Amino acid sequence: MKKIRMRLVVLFSLLIIGFLAITGCSSNTSNNEDSFSKIKEKGYIVMGLDDTFAPMGFKDEKGEIVGFDVDLAKEVFKRIGLEVRFQPIDWTMKESELKAGNIDLIWNGYSINDERKEKVAFSKPYLENKQIIVTLSNSDIITKNDLKDKNVAAQNGSSAVDAMNKEPTIVSSFKGGEPVVFDTNNEALMDLEAGRVDAFVGDEVLARYYIKQRGYDKYKVIEENFGKEEYGIGMRKGDKELVKQVDKALDDMKQDGTYEEIFNKWFK
Repeated sequence: MKKIRMRLVVLFSLLIIGFLAITGCSSNTSNNEDSFSKIKEKGYIVMGLDDTFAPMGFKDEKGEIVGFDVDLAKEVFKRIGLEVRFQPIDWTMKESELKAGNIDLIWNGYSINDERKEKVAFSKPYLENKQIIVTLSNSDIITKNDLKDKNVAAQNGSSAVDAMNKEPTIVSSFKGGEPVVFDTNNEALMDLEAGRVDAFVGDEVLARYYIKQRGYDKYKVIEENFGKEEYGIGMRKGDKELVKQVDKALDDMKQDGTYEEIFNKWFK
């Protein structure tokens, strides 16, 4: 009986190890294979986004997802011959959602940087941006050095946090020695307006859109910033054909004026 039990234990252990190996391999394969033919076959593509990131992708007063990136994506995939479905995600989990196959691309003010290049395949850059510092209009903060002993807010998992961390001397001078992170940029900006934090660091396109909605007299954008960057569309490493198709559609839109029309709708 002891021998039989031992054999069963060994057999069961081998089955578990084999199952884990198979699931691990399938995950790697799905991330490295070109899935464009499968996407074309099902007829739609799933775009992951933070639905609070105005004006790139956000819910309007009717609860519909709208924005600059949303309009671009609709036109891009119309040209490719696919329906695009918008999937709100936890922005801190964006690359994990992509790798797991829950979404097919990340497109929502997604800044290109070296760390992200290791995880995703990027399209060509399609919009310039920078990480600006916003305070209330009556603040005495004029330079980055003035952020010493101040509460500085940003969105968790954002490129704003990455940009600040490139200047560790500045960050270590913050109150608490690190940024105060929030789930969304809107929450961070609301805490700035309420005076619970002293400054906000985030994407210029979002911050200036927010300021426009809330009133120019309430806020001040200081001259210094945490660096320029470019937005791109993130896809799985193996999706070379999808990257090619998206790049071509964007190039065509810039040549025929469609990109400029969408840009002017949101930013002029």
